[in-house]
Amino acid sequence: MQRFLAIIALVFLSASQLMAQDKTTTTDAPRPISKPSRDFVLLQFGYTSWTVRPDSVDPKPFAYTFNGYLCYDFPIKKTHFSFATGVGIGTTTVYMDKQQLALSDTGAKGADATFVTDTANYKRYKFNTAYLQAPFELRYFSNIDNRNKGFKAAIGLQVGTLLGAHTKALRSVEGANIKDKMNTKRYISPWNFAATARIGWGNFSVFGSYNITPVFKDKAGPPITPMTIGICLSGL
Repeated sequence: MQRFLAIIALVFLSASQLMAQDKTTTTDAPRPISKPSRDFVLLQFGYTSWTVRPDSVDPKPFAYTFNGYLCYDFPIKKTHFSFATGVGIGTTTVYMDKQQLALSDTGAKGADATFVTDTANYKRYKFNTAYLQAPFELRYFSNIDNRNKGFKAAIGLQVGTLLGAHTKALRSVEGANIKDKMNTKRYISPWNFAATARIGWGNFSVFGSYNITPVFKDKAGPPITPMTIGICLSGL
């Protein structure tokens, strides 16, 4: 009987030592270091509409925008909010429906740009602008440890300076395709300001932007204000 009790005591003692070693190992083991995503990269693909425009301006339904940004994120203490800013490029392409852009570029102060009926019978006519942009965002993340997962939202402002603007057209002359291209920044707004918003889950979200400034300078072109909605890919 005493031998049996001694064996039981020895078994319990051995089990206690093993549990203690396992607990020590689990406690002392270094935790894996995980660097959280801060949405360093933003890629936006969107549909653009000239929501405010004269009846004389007739764009085709399909127009698109591409924005690419590199951002730096500043967490607001230990909350679910952060502030971010960065730099990138924003381009917009609008196709005209049997219209072309006519420029009265005579050097006079009253020169302007207007959309007129296409007399050259272009197969395709598009108007493109490109801006160097800086986004400013107030962000919310439901998952602080991993922003690649969970709900996220942001509101902000885009500030841009004009890099270039051009029209590109395609027409046929005796069976041969001829491309006409015209570059000008004289009539285009040199600065671009737009209110922005994003909402999504993980690396995917939908975004929208509404221009505060018009496409053309005051009295240098038709009063046109764009709006864009689309998909945003974010991460890193």
